Amino acid sequence: MGLFDRLRSEATYAAGALRILRRVTPIARNRTRTFSDVFDELAARHGDRVALLSAEERLTYAGLAERANRYARWALERGIGKGDTVALMMHNRPEYLAMWMGITRVGGVVALVNTNLRGQGLAHSLGIVGARQLIVGGDLIEAYETAEPLLDAPPELWVAGADTADRQPIEPVIETLPGDALPAGERAALTIDEPALYIYTSGTTGLPKAAVINHYRLQAAMAGYAALTNSRSTDRIYNTLPLYHTTGGLIAPGIALMAGGACFIRERFSASRFWPEVVEHDCTMFQYIGELCRYLLQAPPTPEETRHRIRLCNGNGLRPDIWTEFKTRFGIPQIVEWYAATEGNVILFNLDGRPGAVGRIPWWLERRFQTKLVRFDIETETPVRDGEGRCIECAPDEVGEAVGRILVDPSAPGQRFDGYADKAATEAKILRDAFEPGDAWFRTGDLMKKDALGYYYFIDRIGDTFRWKGENVATSEVAEITNVFSGVRETVVFGVAVPGHDGRAGMAAIVVDDGIDLDALAAHLDARLPSYAVPVFLRLTREIEVTGTFKQSKLALRREGFDPGLVADELYVRDPESRRFERLDRARHDEITEGGARL
Repeated sequence: MGLFDRLRSEATYAAGALRILRRVTPIARNRTRTFSDVFDELAARHGDRVALLSAEERLTYAGLAERANRYARWALERGIGKGDTVALMMHNRPEYLAMWMGITRVGGVVALVNTNLRGQGLAHSLGIVGARQLIVGGDLIEAYETAEPLLDAPPELWVAGADTADRQPIEPVIETLPGDALPAGERAALTIDEPALYIYTSGTTGLPKAAVINHYRLQAAMAGYAALTNSRSTDRIYNTLPLYHTTGGLIAPGIALMAGGACFIRERFSASRFWPEVVEHDCTMFQYIGELCRYLLQAPPTPEETRHRIRLCNGNGLRPDIWTEFKTRFGIPQIVEWYAATEGNVILFNLDGRPGAVGRIPWWLERRFQTKLVRFDIETETPVRDGEGRCIECAPDEVGEAVGRILVDPSAPGQRFDGYADKAATEAKILRDAFEPGDAWFRTGDLMKKDALGYYYFIDRIGDTFRWKGENVATSEVAEITNVFSGVRETVVFGVAVPGHDGRAGMAAIVVDDGIDLDALAAHLDARLPSYAVPVFLRLTREIEVTGTFKQSKLALRREGFDPGLVADELYVRDPESRRFERLDRARHDEITEGGARL
């Protein structure tokens, strides 16, 4: 980077950081001003302007405030007060926000439940937050019924959007309640430190954890990202991400609402309808997750993909292998990539559009946003400590775990870690005595590297990176190299245990076009990856299961491994002599697992 580019980058970061700080810093100074107060002011100012819309619904600012007041009175009638939990399990629609906005007005805490959960996972999610009431979408009643017998104390159930004979619908009750502002005596006396939402995060393994989102963090997410994107009242953001997660449920709507703009909410992502709807609804921004961008690139061209008025998109996970192609094909003027965790205190912004970077922290902000990369042992999945028991900060371009210093300081609310509903899960995320006695740092669970210019690059989730032949293999790097090969549509990489071998051998599940040339793929990988990182096993599949936020699900793939008895897809193994991928049948599998084959 030349001097001119460096100066331009510094100026861009200075302007963006100051814009964000001007919006976020005052939140901590008025400790009794919650988002409910903020939105009442927005509703008074913007009134009949559209706030939230979908293909079926449309709520103005005044209408959204009115709906929220009705749900607040519903909560009061149910005896919900400060700290009581109401769970919400419903697909995307504008009414979703009205529900949690109303319940939090009276001090209730709303658990935003993943709509994909069933059985034990759903029962666990409801149980750990002690939900007293549950609002469930009519199309998700059967999902709830798989968990209901597993609950020690089932919540009172209310159904939204459907008439049922044996379950009580919520709409008839809501329509009887007044929508005018609640008298001061009916609104709970709240501070920004108190919980407003539970948003679930799964991490790399185990059952979901309920991250505590207090009233400060709720406001900061909405106001901060509105400032980051420099949103205006003329903006309309297209949002197809789940409302039960921070990105889709707080950041995207907040970008619009905090500026008097509008947020278009789609129930589910559709690659074929994405650009036509962006044009139809005159959207100027959209929210992304990395895999969403990959799906759009894989979709056939459509006239609308370059006829839009998009000025900016923002999100996280846009990988380097598709960054430039995505920006060029769809004619997107500005991509704002960032890194953050729902519950964490490490936040990075890529304000100058450096391809592949998740952001950087300018030197003049390093004391305010204390983030470090520490050396990490892949085998033990713990940070490395020196002879004095202290963590070791990474050198430039050295991969390590990102950690953020935890401070309980009103002047630095962004450094807080409010943890989870489960205290044990909270403690597991804290790194203590890292650099000095008594200090505490939030463990992101993410491996990154930082270059000499200070840009951070995401490498992998801890638990995804594995060791093979005594070396660490970053699954994201292998996937990116594989994805750029002709005929490969999508790749997920993971490690599998092989009897008689240390570590885990690399395996890649690949969604491919018909007629892929595996010999050419082998040569492509050999030319671009170190030998230990080239996958030992291949699985050619028609599709890869993804989560509600389009993240690839590896659990079933790891469990099935390279066993032909469990996998219906074509399996291949890399022959160490010919370096070709050869069909893996039962005889070859048994030879490998019984220790008679070299890998």
